[in-house]
This record gives sequence, C-alpha cells and structure tokens, in this order.
Amino acid sequence: MTKKIFNLSMFMDRFCKMIHNSPDFWIKMGNFESRCLRDDMDQLKIEKPIYVTGLARSGSSILLEILSRFDGVVSHRYSDFPPVFTLYWWNFFLKWVIFKKIEPAERAHQDGIFVTPDSPEAMEEVFWMAFFKDVHNIEVSNVIDGNTSNLDFETFYKDHILKLLLTRNGNRYLAKANYNITRLEYILKIFPDARFIIPMRDPVDQIKSLIKQHLLFCKGQEEEPRATSYLKNIGHFEFGLDFRPINCGDTHQNLNIKNMLQGNKYITGWARYWNQIYGYIGNRLMENEALKKAAMIVEYETFCKSPVKIIELMRKHCDLPEDKALLLEYETKIKPPDYYKMEFSQKDLEIIKNETQKTLQLFEGLRLTEDLR
Repeated sequence: MTKKIFNLSMFMDRFCKMIHNSPDFWIKMGNFESRCLRDDMDQLKIEKPIYVTGLARSGSSILLEILSRFDGVVSHRYSDFPPVFTLYWWNFFLKWVIFKKIEPAERAHQDGIFVTPDSPEAMEEVFWMAFFKDVHNIEVSNVIDGNTSNLDFETFYKDHILKLLLTRNGNRYLAKANYNITRLEYILKIFPDARFIIPMRDPVDQIKSLIKQHLLFCKGQEEEPRATSYLKNIGHFEFGLDFRPINCGDTHQNLNIKNMLQGNKYITGWARYWNQIYGYIGNRLMENEALKKAAMIVEYETFCKSPVKIIELMRKHCDLPEDKALLLEYETKIKPPDYYKMEFSQKDLEIIKNETQKTLQLFEGLRLTEDLR
C-alpha cells in the first residue's frame, strides 16, 4: 500500500479545529497563563530575536535547524502544536506524559528533511491570524509595516516569547515564518535589535521545487480531505488546493498569480510570484537602512557550496556564540537537493528570465555573500 502524504488523525484534526475556531478564548487563556508566570517572566529579556523568512523552498527549514543548534537559542517545536497559545502549561503537561520514542520521519514535503516532535518548526502564524484577521486575505494587502500598531498583539507576542525562553531555558528567540516577509518592518518596530535571515534561491531551481511541492500537496489533500482544513487552521497556504499568494500591495497582480496556478500555468505563475515576493523585500531593503542593516541575504547556491562560511557569517550577523563542532557537522551534511528531477524548455527558461531579471539585478547590490559566489 502506498504511504499517504498526509497522515492526519481525527483527534489531531479536531483538536486543531477546536483551537482555530475559538481564537479569542485562547488569547485569553494565553494572557491568563502569562499573569500566572509574570514573576518568572520578569526575570528574562528578549534580546536580538532571530527571524528566518523568505519565499518557500529557499532553504529556510535547514537554516532554522542550524540556528536552533546554537547555545541559548530556542524555537517552537512540532510538539508545541496545537495548544501553542498556552505553551508553558502544555509543555509542563508533556513532561508528565509517557510517550513511546518516535523515530525521525521524513516530513510531508518529501524533501529529505527528517523530523521528530522535538524538531524546530514554524508555529507562530496562528498568533498573526488571531490578531490580524485579513492576514491571508489575498484581495487586500498583507503588508504589516512600521506604521502598524496593535498593542494587544504586541503584548501577547512579547509575553509568548518570554514564556518560550522560560520553557526552554534559553536567551535568544528564533522563528522561521515565511509569511513574515511582509512584516519585517513591524517586527523591527517591536524589536529594534532583531536579526533577519532572508534565504534566496536561483529562481529556476526554486520554481522547480515550488511546482514539485505544489503538486505533491494537491495530491496529498485529494487523498486526505482533512488535510486542507488542517493546513488552513495552522496557517499554511504556501502550496496545494488552498494556495494563497502573499499580497505585497498589488491586488490585481496577486489575483493574477492565483488564477495562473489554478489554470495550471505553473511556470509564469510561480515566476511572477517569486518576483513579487523578492521584488517587495528588495525594495524595502533599499529604502529602509535600518532594515537593511538588520538583514542578511543567504544565497542558497552559495550556502550549498560553502556551508561553513555561510553558517559563520550567519553566526556573526546574529551575534551567536562560536561552535566549531557545529560547523564541522554541517560541512559535509549540506549538499544540493537530488530528490527531484525536472527539466524546463528553452521557452520556460525565457519566461522565468523575463519575469525575474529586474529583481535579480536589484539584489546584486544587497547580497552579503558576494565574496563567496
């Protein structure tokens, strides 16, 4: 029997729906948890939080894994979900529950990354959805910039990060959240000392990977109908039947991209989406000097070729302690993907070039790994 792409239990599906359908209640529970832990939380500080964010399939997951290994750095884990709003109490409960040991398993993406419940993962999107109701509405701008003010969210978010530091006995917060690509200036407003790692990949290879993942998720959702609502509840719209492109401010273009993918015009659609995301962030980096200083562009191809040098550059950018053993571990571990094969025609390559070349030129002046190319 062929293994399902999504193995989703009815219990997990219902547990997730229960939390997703009652955001106001869970916000109140999270705030109550914070009040109970206030004395301990007041002993901690949020310093230089680290955010990994970019378009999907750019290498963000492996960068999250590596950065999470540095001393003092803590992030969300698979096991924190679904009751992530009350993270401290949930983790306290998990300490007293006896689970059988779970061996690493390849994640649904089928991309060679093996995970366990203790693996780092993106989990904060549920908070953004709870406080910003249109954050995944493709018909309005999804940009949350430095002019945004939401005191209820900011209080909850800061408290949650403190509880995560308390739960994991850490001193630096790390988050991978690709949707944060249009929120960097707001995050920088909340945390002026934040550090951003922005992975970027050659558009031809990234589009190959995006197409592969999109078709894989569509197939998985067709064979497991519960997967679509589950992905919606956790805030994952990057691929599949409910794909929702991030609206960077041009609604007409965003709807055009959505329609292209629905019409199976994958090459043009994904190329245009690549250009929309990186064009947006490239312009923001050019116009906002503080954001540019806080950000590091990580070229995927350079990272695969020189992982030790890139990891060391990231370490310095994020002001993390030295770890020579970690560098040695990943020196031979990192390599270009070999889990899929796809060939583009010359016409396809011309389409991608025409759609993305202006943005690629824009980034020529922004790359921080130029000497390693």
